[in-house]
Amino acid sequence: MTTAVEKPRHLLPRWREYGRPRELVVRYLLLLLVLGLTVGPLLWQFLASLKGTGEDVFGRDASLLPHHPTLRAYREVFDQVPVATYIRNSLLVVVLSVASQLVFSTTAGYMLSKPGWKGRKAVWVVLVASMMFPFESIMVSLFLSIRDLGLVDNLVGVWLPGFVGAINVLLMRGAFLAVPREIEDSAMLDGAGEWQRFRYLYLPSAWGAIMVVVVNTFISAWDDFLWPLIVLRSEDHMTLTLGLSRLQSSSFGYDQRVVMAGSVISIVPVLVLFVITQRWFYRGVSAGAVKL
Repeated sequence: MTTAVEKPRHLLPRWREYGRPRELVVRYLLLLLVLGLTVGPLLWQFLASLKGTGEDVFGRDASLLPHHPTLRAYREVFDQVPVATYIRNSLLVVVLSVASQLVFSTTAGYMLSKPGWKGRKAVWVVLVASMMFPFESIMVSLFLSIRDLGLVDNLVGVWLPGFVGAINVLLMRGAFLAVPREIEDSAMLDGAGEWQRFRYLYLPSAWGAIMVVVVNTFISAWDDFLWPLIVLRSEDHMTLTLGLSRLQSSSFGYDQRVVMAGSVISIVPVLVLFVITQRWFYRGVSAGAVKL
């Protein structure tokens, strides 16, 4: 009695390497479902912003595709509010946030990954515990501190509470802990000092984690609405997310298409950043270490 002998995996057709046809169908259906749930609202928002004044955005008679596409809503956004000023303010906050997060999260994560100094575990426990408290629980005391510093209605007051995040410190600590100890010992034998090992060994090894910190910080600072709403007062200092919310007020003649266009404008920088940096998300820590 003969038994069927399965071919080695590398001799199978390309599509067979990922499973049987039925499994592939299920996987692709699930991926299409996730794609629809994530990208669908953004696509609908963009299509709604292209509709003319005579087309319904909501309701039974509303259609997905605009019958007469127009950029009128985008022109209205730039005519009604100073978008360029909002973008400049948001970029300033984002640049300050990304720079401070990179400097402090990488150095603090590096220190927490190094054994041999007292209090390391205590600091780690405090960082983890700080992540348990929501922002709303410290919002009032934080505002009082910003007010005492004279930073109300100041972009520095928007940036200062988020100059470093515990989650980014712990992320960089985990990335640095994955660097093999043998590689650092070899660098020490070659005469590399502490700063040289940090700069030429640990940072390249944690490049993927650094990109995650950059993207997370960018999105958090760019999309933040609650804290700028509390701190900022004048229109000249408003960030993009806060400034575009004024399009929903009756003083501008509330238009759903204009609101959709403003939302699309605020999303574009995030999408561009993701497209540019997505290939670094999948780089592991060990890949960077082997290159050294």
